[in-house]
Amino acid sequence: MFTGIVEELGEVTAVEQLDDASRFRLRGPLVTEGAKHGDSIAVNGVCLTVVDTGDGEFTADVMAETLKRSSLGALTTGSRVNLERPMALGGRLGGHIVQGHVDGTGTIVGRTPSEHWEIVKVSLPPELTRYVVEKGSITVDGVSLTVVEAAADFFTISLIPTTLALTTLGHKQPGDPVNLEVDVIAKYVERLLGDRSGQDPR
Repeated sequence: MFTGIVEELGEVTAVEQLDDASRFRLRGPLVTEGAKHGDSIAVNGVCLTVVDTGDGEFTADVMAETLKRSSLGALTTGSRVNLERPMALGGRLGGHIVQGHVDGTGTIVGRTPSEHWEIVKVSLPPELTRYVVEKGSITVDGVSLTVVEAAADFFTISLIPTTLALTTLGHKQPGDPVNLEVDVIAKYVERLLGDRSGQDPR
């Protein structure tokens, strides 16, 4: 379980292509502190399992299903990534409930800078439209954000200077892919209401 509050801006230091998967080596001195084999770390919003750690880096295997459903397959050596450790029980929930299970990918459509913040427009897959609402929560590349405008095929988010400086969203350009995770509570409510009405919500 994560909160979508990015702890560290990390970097991909190596990518090994396997038969039906990829092995990533990532640098993140903060998130690897005390990390061990089997722990979870979110990389651009995708929950990955630590294989090994050392010298401020960790290795994670990414299976074909994850590569298919996320933008991790586009990462190369030198790519910057958002990193977050799992939420500690008893800690503050600074963002919203994030599982690290990507629901789909979008694309940065445009950026509109302002004096103190920046509005970013992101394309929205049709199957996720019903879960995205104005003033609701969404996770973009692992960053917990509030939706400003929600349309059928896009949504906008407002990024403060801290988010621009400390996450990859400050560097993403139009055409770049991003991982999206919608609010899991909305999905549970939909499923429960569908079961009650006797209709399959899928």
